[in-house]
Amino acid sequence: MRAIGGLWRWRHNPLRRATDLAEAWVALAALLLMLLVAPLIGVLVGGAAQDALQQAVREQREVRHLVTATVVKKLARSPLEPDPESVSPRAARSRVEADWTGPDGTQRHGKVMASLKSPHPGDHFTLWTDEQGRIAARPLDTATATTHAVLAGLGASVLSAGFVEGGRRLILWRMVRRRYARWDQAWDRAGPDWGRTGTGS
Repeated sequence: MRAIGGLWRWRHNPLRRATDLAEAWVALAALLLMLLVAPLIGVLVGGAAQDALQQAVREQREVRHLVTATVVKKLARSPLEPDPESVSPRAARSRVEADWTGPDGTQRHGKVMASLKSPHPGDHFTLWTDEQGRIAARPLDTATATTHAVLAGLGASVLSAGFVEGGRRLILWRMVRRRYARWDQAWDRAGPDWGRTGTGS
């Protein structure tokens, strides 16, 4: 908004200084950069992030597999785990000891978090593993990847606009400092004669 406000200095005015016009040009350049370049940077960064994240989605889907596990026994809940009574049924998870078969046919046994509210021995649930049957994180899905890419693009666009505005303020600050320095020099030159005009001295 300050960049837009600087455009008023283009108005024709007999008191307009060269620095006022320079400030107007700086404001116009900053405004154009914010309106044209910042969104372009956002699109480029978002596109690059989208490509990278979608590639990660494809790679994770190739090496991570959803397998069915069988509950052997329920384990005591860790104090750090959320209370099953205080979370939604969709988010309810229990710590269990389970058996499962990896994608390569390897028999596995271990302690895992099951998406069951009240697990009993023999209950089945699904979990993600790598190709050797080791527990793995859920692969990134396409929608989440796209959301992250959009946020990266927006962030890059806002950051670019912030850099432009910061540059505009820095240039303006230097111009104002230079103007004040010239005023000080002019006052120093006029100082010895101040108040003597017309006295004949």
